[in-house]
Amino acid sequence: MTAITEPATLNYGRNRKPSQQARSRSYVSPGSAAETELVERYLPLVKTVVGRVAINLPSHVNLDDLNSAGLVGLLNAVRNFDPQGGSSFESYARVRIRGAVLDELRRLDWVPRSVHDKARRVQSAIQELEQKNGQVPTPAQVARALDLSPREYEELLEEIRPATFVCLDAAPGPDGESDSDSSRYETVADESQEDPVDTASRRELSRLIAERITHLPEMQRKVLALYYFEDLRLREIAEVFGVTESRICQIHSQAVLAIRAYVEQLECDEAA
Repeated sequence: MTAITEPATLNYGRNRKPSQQARSRSYVSPGSAAETELVERYLPLVKTVVGRVAINLPSHVNLDDLNSAGLVGLLNAVRNFDPQGGSSFESYARVRIRGAVLDELRRLDWVPRSVHDKARRVQSAIQELEQKNGQVPTPAQVARALDLSPREYEELLEEIRPATFVCLDAAPGPDGESDSDSSRYETVADESQEDPVDTASRRELSRLIAERITHLPEMQRKVLALYYFEDLRLREIAEVFGVTESRICQIHSQAVLAIRAYVEQLECDEAA
């Protein structure tokens, strides 16, 4: 492989100052040795992201397709990263890779419509209970609202699990599902320029999600934090709490559906 004579082209790390990163950005051009070096350096990140997503996928999903999509996301991250944006390259790349993988999954449409329908049913129940009681409902309350036993509700959460493992800030479509063609990370026409409206929308959505998380039961908050912010696998989270991986999946699904219900209710109230 061609040697890189300018070390600055490779140092997108967390500890570099923005000014240093900005100077290094000019050395990376499409097709250059520096670009190749960066892609190869961060290839393990693609495998990590795909591996985390694949935990929740059925066996017939082709992981090679997801790895290819993740690689495209990594390449786009290398070519579009703005060092002056305040985030590290690794954080930015992780978002772009995950977004590309989820976009590929949407394109494949691997989650049956029936699973989405059941997830919306649970979400609607959570939404109605919260409006009625003024607080996030417990799993037992949701189960009663759905006329299910606790065991049946746990089985339902397990069944709809694939529909709840998505980016928390995926752009909802008119029917409550994520846009099949894009995510919030890909909705800017010119990727070199942030659209102020899109930026404000993302920030507001992030604020709403953060606010909602503070009202979730403690266990749900901890699971979300460990999964989305500490990058622990579900199996690892289960080991932390001394429960089964299936139980952690159920807690995660309940938390995500509660957040979705909250955000969509706010959107309905604003549209009314």
